[in-house]
Amino acid sequence: MPTDDSISAKSRMLPPLAERMRPSSLDQYVGQRHLIGKGRILRNMIESGNLSSFILWGPPGVGKTTLARIIANSLSRDFYTLSAISSGVKDVRDVIDKAKSSSLFSNGTSPVLFIDEIHRFNKGQQDALLGAVENGTIVLIGATTENPSFEVITPLLSRCQVFVLKSLEVADLQQILDRAVKTDVLLKEKNIKVKETNALFRYSGGDGRKLLNILEIVIDSQSGNKQVLVDNKAVTASIQENSAIYDKDGEMHYDIISAFIKSIRGSDPNAAIYYLARMLDGGEDPLFIARRLCLSASEDVGLANPNALLLANACFQVVHEIGMPEARIPLAETTVYLASSPKSNTAYMALEKALGLVRQDHSGSVPLYLRNAPTKLMSELGYADGYKYAHDYPGHFVDLEFMPKSLEGTVFYEPAQNQHEDRLKAYLEACWPKYYKPE
Repeated sequence: MPTDDSISAKSRMLPPLAERMRPSSLDQYVGQRHLIGKGRILRNMIESGNLSSFILWGPPGVGKTTLARIIANSLSRDFYTLSAISSGVKDVRDVIDKAKSSSLFSNGTSPVLFIDEIHRFNKGQQDALLGAVENGTIVLIGATTENPSFEVITPLLSRCQVFVLKSLEVADLQQILDRAVKTDVLLKEKNIKVKETNALFRYSGGDGRKLLNILEIVIDSQSGNKQVLVDNKAVTASIQENSAIYDKDGEMHYDIISAFIKSIRGSDPNAAIYYLARMLDGGEDPLFIARRLCLSASEDVGLANPNALLLANACFQVVHEIGMPEARIPLAETTVYLASSPKSNTAYMALEKALGLVRQDHSGSVPLYLRNAPTKLMSELGYADGYKYAHDYPGHFVDLEFMPKSLEGTVFYEPAQNQHEDRLKAYLEACWPKYYKPE
């Protein structure tokens, strides 16, 4: 039976648990069945050997890097990797040159170039990839936590498929946990009792790497005990002791941005500025923060202060133009402004209600008088007949039903009580007293 000292010495010589448990084959890979399950697109790529360039878009810790390595290994392709944080145009060109030489000696198959955080590549770096991707010198696999439609240039995006990876489910996390405890070279030698998993799964947030990191912290905190107990209390205590760590690559990334947005939503400028400082000090991408401010201005401040979105969008443009460290100033200004603004999510909720109804029933027919009539036949059939042009009437308003017949009287937008929406409500009550009745 190994002693605690021998296990401790071994642990100092080995990589972290998350790295030790990195899957090396599809059989070990957990999650993403919609992509790698039987008959699914990525599995078909591997089984056919017909590999094309693609981008993996998903949250941290769901296996983007691992999946790229497994695919390359399964097809016996040479594998090159670059990090968008530390690599420049020269690095990209050097790898492409190596790939050209490599393909000459590997039966003509294109090597795989994996680029982590490809959304951080600037236009020049992405342009350097175009020719090699287009002519098949390399098969590009990019990984990103950001929407590639916004962050990847159109010419490169048009040459790649985009696959969306999902956060891991409870069953996936349980499978990762069981495998680690039973098979890891260190953990299998310890007396580990997993009593509760609620806190462990909750704090991991569907992130497999985070799950294993938390597990490792909990186990290390009980290194002198004969039995390691994993329960909600032990997990929570370990998280609180290590909560000062900010990892822009995933560990606290989503926790801090979540607290930041919720502080703005809760109208607490002091907490919002604190979390902004945490992110900036941790090296967070300022454009990532600026984008979230735009979303908060739309979703949380909304119609209570429409100027909030204008300021947030201006902030995004300024941050894009000037970069850090000066970008911290407009970020702080916008953060305080949004947090100090009145709040309303009425537009967001109106859309959610409408989407919910549309998903249930698409059969609502557009009234004929609202339809376009570009042809003579359509005019003869009554298209646009009976439409009343609002600007021809007093107050630029006409009482005309715009909803499909089956939805007449449906109200999606309910004004909130704030200075700006009080004015909107008064106008709607005057226009539509049958739908918006004065209180």
